[in-house]
Amino acid sequence: MAATQPLMNTYGRLPVAFTHGDGPWLYDTDGKRYLDCLAGIAVNTLGHNHPKLVAALREQVARLIHSSNLFEVPLQTQLGQRLVDLSGMTNVFFCNSGLEANEAAIKIARKFGHQRGIDRPEIIVYDKAFHGRSIATLSATGNDKVQKGFEPLVEGFVRVPLNDGAALRRIAAERPNVVAVFLEAIQGEGGIQPARVDYLREVRQLCDERGWLLMIDEVQCGTGRTGKWFAHQWAGIRPDVMPLAKGLASGVPIGAVVAQGAAAEVFQPGNHGTTFGGNPLAMRAGLVTLATMEEDGLLDNAAKQGERISSELSRQLAGTPGFVEVRGQGLMIGIQLDRPCGAIVQRALDAGLVLNVTADSVVRLLPPLIYSDEHSEHLIAKLVPLVRDFLAQREAPSA
Repeated sequence: MAATQPLMNTYGRLPVAFTHGDGPWLYDTDGKRYLDCLAGIAVNTLGHNHPKLVAALREQVARLIHSSNLFEVPLQTQLGQRLVDLSGMTNVFFCNSGLEANEAAIKIARKFGHQRGIDRPEIIVYDKAFHGRSIATLSATGNDKVQKGFEPLVEGFVRVPLNDGAALRRIAAERPNVVAVFLEAIQGEGGIQPARVDYLREVRQLCDERGWLLMIDEVQCGTGRTGKWFAHQWAGIRPDVMPLAKGLASGVPIGAVVAQGAAAEVFQPGNHGTTFGGNPLAMRAGLVTLATMEEDGLLDNAAKQGERISSELSRQLAGTPGFVEVRGQGLMIGIQLDRPCGAIVQRALDAGLVLNVTADSVVRLLPPLIYSDEHSEHLIAKLVPLVRDFLAQREAPSA
């Protein structure tokens, strides 16, 4: 009798299992080597088997993995101070994931509203946004597929299109219960859709005018991925609330909410908490990740390699029927095609590349920030013919 599958059917998994990695390379159970162009979905900032990270985690595991937030956790204070210094904000709450960080942001906004005498506070969110899969965060998410089957959704969210200042100001005039704007600096699951610099500045100004909280989700686009510590810094602004996760600890589960001003003072003892969040192992991983990024110049490298990859993909794919554009910032890159392209993922695996497709028709690249010129050139040389061949073998969608 065939063995039953013990895992819930929650993932459409690809038929590849990785046994180990080294730098930007992954190796499967058959010994085949792949260039990692996904970094565990923007998680493995330092690639795989990074000597500084491995040494630090080994040492920490031998000392203390978990204690509890009932007691002082000195490594939390250290990592919190680093995030405060890098962001220019003032306070941090640590959790375990991007979903949890976004959930905490939503709670901050609601309690902020109640403190202002608003019984049913509302938060402005965006078309094509993705903030997580809990009931509250999927309600904030702008994706019907994620929401379907989990209704009734949580109320209190007002949705607008990205980069549409007029729509935002219209909501401001019509909805007196709005207390916050919640957006990704670059939408990841939405197809690598950046919020324009001028739009981010406009949102910051409107929030200041209205006394709203500006909450910028940097879970995927933060922690150096775009060439700055946080993607909103390209606009020269600062949010009131900033959820982080993914690449902050190079693969060890982590989440953080960084805040300033009134938002930093909303939570009081008993309002929010976590069992595992801020444990010594995750905090050590975060500290080593940030220190290594600084020591090895990985922000500049992300900007440099991202520009190399994006410009060459744009140049070499220009004029190819079915290719639309390359967009993104740093090592957060999307290749927009004019048709669904999920089949490219398996073709890429066959060619020794690990990547994925988001928003049905966008090839998404989120490489480790340790890429060298050689790795970027390898990616370009493999991916360009693969995309061309895919487009040549698929009929264009009918008008």
